Parts: sequence; C-alpha cells; structure tokens
Amino acid sequence: MFKPVRISLTHFATRALLLALAACFMNGILTAQTKSPNFRVIALAEHGGIHKPFVDAAKIWLAKLASDRNFTVDYIEDTEKIDDAFLAKYNLFLQLNYPPYMWTDTAKPAFIKYIEQGKGGWIGFHHATLLGEFDGFQMWPWFHQFMGGIRFKDYIASFVTGTVTVEDPRHPVMKGVASPFVVENEEWYTYDTTPRPNVHVLASVDEKTYAPATDKKMGDHPVIWTNEHMKARNVYIFMGHRPEHFNNPSFTQIFSNAIFWAAGQQGSREK
Repeated sequence: MFKPVRISLTHFATRALLLALAACFMNGILTAQTKSPNFRVIALAEHGGIHKPFVDAAKIWLAKLASDRNFTVDYIEDTEKIDDAFLAKYNLFLQLNYPPYMWTDTAKPAFIKYIEQGKGGWIGFHHATLLGEFDGFQMWPWFHQFMGGIRFKDYIASFVTGTVTVEDPRHPVMKGVASPFVVENEEWYTYDTTPRPNVHVLASVDEKTYAPATDKKMGDHPVIWTNEHMKARNVYIFMGHRPEHFNNPSFTQIFSNAIFWAAGQQGSREK
C-alpha cells in the first residue's frame, strides 16, 4: 500500500533534481553573458574600395578570436567620434587599413595623446603607411615620425610573392612564428628610406625572393616594426591587402600575438 507514495516521492525528487540542474545551467549562461571582457578594441576600418575584402575577412577572423578569448571589437569608419573620452573606453586601437589622413582636428591630438602617454596599444596595417600628399591632404608630420620617418614612394601594382624573415624571434609579436615565411601575392610598398634607424624592426622582406621578379625595390625593406620611442605598445604590419592572408598561419599568428601584446595582455616590451 506504500507503493504510490514511493512513486510520488521518486517523481518529486526527480523533478527537483531537474529543476536544480536547469537553474545551474541558466545561471551558467547568465554568468557567461554578464562576464566582463578582458579588454576592448576599437577598429578604424577602411570601408570601401580595394581594401574592403581584407577588412571584411578581418572582421570575421576577429569575431571568432574575440569570442574565444573574451574581448570585444567595435568598428568605426571615420574619425568623427574620436576624442579623449571615446578612446578612454578602449585598450587597443586597430588601424585596419585606414590611411594617416582624413582625420579630424579633434581626433589627431586625442590619438597622439593615446599613443604618447600609453593610454592604449596600437596595431596598424598596410595602408597606415600611405604617407605623403593624397586626396588633397598634406602629410601628417607626427604620424610620419611615428612610422619611422618614411614617405610612401611606390608599390608593386602587379603583386608578387615574397619571403619574410623574422629579425627578432624573442619579441612577443613574433612568438611561435616560423622564419622565414612566405607571403603570397602582395602589393609591397616602397618608401623613400628605410625606417630602421628610428624603429625596432621585427621582420623584413627579402626582395631577392620576389616572384615574379620586379625592379621596384628599396634594398633594406622592413615590413613589421615597433616604435619604441612611444609609450604605447605599437606594431605596424605591412601585409594587409588581400583577404587570403587569413589563410596564412604565420600572418594570423602575428596578428593574434600583436593583439594580446599591444593590449597589455601578455609579454613585456623587453627584447
């Protein structure tokens, strides 16, 4: 005669256990949703033209990395929002192919302070060294010095494949990067001079490996460097024209390393 009672108690215990498990599950979801990001990134992204495919691929790659490693990425397509208060919200500034001109008069001093006072880190790609007089804009003198005193001279419009040598394997940005590595079909820039005397070079391209061969060369040709005269952790990465670079494990390793180093999440500034 006690069988119905036992069944009822068992049913009650089972329901209680399921409710408890559901509560734990929901609590885990809510905790994950409310967990603060480790750091915040703002990306100034070129939004049209020939660099849009690279930027679009970068957004996909960054979204996955940010989800896996718990950080956030916001995007802007011009410098209208940039001032001291805006930059104070971010640990890292990505200049995702946006050139060093067309910046507002408010954005420039805010960015200079951000870099010179080390309020956050910086990573620039490809178009960030388009230094000169373009689209009716004069060259930005401060950015010219930030990039090592170089001026854009020419580029290989036909695209060539080149071999890149890591010069400082101990630097956090180069951690785990095999040397040399190949970069396929890039429109390598040439400058009026090498930035080497004014920056710390992390990698350079060997122009003798260009395939097909071209006469557009500059001799000493750094392609990844950091300006250690600035308080902010910063790194310029020349590669950044083609979305296929995100299939290159050396490129993505460098990009990933640079993000966490420049955001102050790993490594030291010591070489």
